[in-house]
Amino acid sequence: MEPKVSVGILWSKEIVFALNGEYTFREGKVAQNNTVSYKDGQILWNGNYYTELCFEPQNCESSFTLKDVVIGINFHWERKEDQVFQGALKLIVENEMITAINLIGVEDYLTSVISSEMSAHASLELLKAHAVISRSWLLAQIEKNKDLVAKNEKYSAFTETEDEIIRWYDREDHVNFDVCADDHCQRYQGITRASENLETVKQVIKETRGQILQSEGKICDARFSKCCGGIVEEFQNCWEDIKFPYLRKLRDSENTQDIPDLTIETEAIEWIDSRPTAFCNTQDKKILMQVLNNYDQETTDFYRWQVTYSQDELSALVLNRSGIDFGTIQELIPIERGTSGRLIKLKIVGSEKTLIIGKELEIRRILSTSHLYSSAFTIDKEDNQFILTGAGWGHGVGLCQIGAAVMGERGYSYDKILLHYYIGAALKELY
Repeated sequence: MEPKVSVGILWSKEIVFALNGEYTFREGKVAQNNTVSYKDGQILWNGNYYTELCFEPQNCESSFTLKDVVIGINFHWERKEDQVFQGALKLIVENEMITAINLIGVEDYLTSVISSEMSAHASLELLKAHAVISRSWLLAQIEKNKDLVAKNEKYSAFTETEDEIIRWYDREDHVNFDVCADDHCQRYQGITRASENLETVKQVIKETRGQILQSEGKICDARFSKCCGGIVEEFQNCWEDIKFPYLRKLRDSENTQDIPDLTIETEAIEWIDSRPTAFCNTQDKKILMQVLNNYDQETTDFYRWQVTYSQDELSALVLNRSGIDFGTIQELIPIERGTSGRLIKLKIVGSEKTLIIGKELEIRRILSTSHLYSSAFTIDKEDNQFILTGAGWGHGVGLCQIGAAVMGERGYSYDKILLHYYIGAALKELY
């Protein structure tokens, strides 16, 4: 039986929305245009106070529009747009704001995800592969959350000592819904983008309905990122210290065995300073348009890239982003790298404080006004300037979207694409 998913869409003191088609609240019909406000710890709607509201669609054609949904949260392309969703709209109080949650069947959810994460005009094989991994990742997260609740285990994504701060970011940050709608989990933008090529997307969902990746009897936690930079990263280097057999180091090419040891600093420097052959090493606009939405296409250099900061710029940036006063930043020293050359631990040496930070997303977050493209970078210091030369876009674990797009163009079937990136996994039909 097809499961349902709850998706957190928007957090605000006031939410404006329109109900397109027939919706009910407590069996009564609801007007089309609505506004809710947070007041005195409750939701104010139509002159009454509520702790929770749920608007139920009365037919499959009904949808709702949320105004000013923030997308690309904390990334350089952050912006607001109106978005349209199918299914039910639930409103709750959370962190002194109102949270808008979409309740929807998994397959309808996926119709949006695969066209929000990439262009709906991508090749059929790429879209099929992405449908399977998005479904797998989602159901794996729901199962993981059930296990945590059943075991009554406290989940922590943060450790701190006198010498280091290690933090990672995952969907466990969410308590009152399964996943959010932004890059933190999976991009989900309702039927706003799916409508661009809806029939193709529906075909892909129908042909892969219920299909998931499985390993050792469990649904795969099928991670993915924009561009691995040539070598895929391992799960434990970005999140908790768990080794999944299907998320291992991998050369993103037809020769998957030719893998330099990028945990060695000299090897990582040589790799990042070169442009080795890889599926994701492409500048073919036709292929990139399959993966990158219009705002993603504002990014042009991602396989290899470079950022330069003056010493003063870097010192001010790190203070602003971390809230820690290092003083004047004197050195950035790589301490530990993962299998793709991504930094897991970085020592920041300042005139006032020295501290090791990690993991990869925390490093990217602190060293940029939004996020660095990846933590696979080398550091050169010249004339009081720090030059970061990097590889890839995103955490690099699991499927590399640009690499997979190239594979699709070269005639690889979706199952071959999946089994390239998820080593030893099996394709199964769950429902």
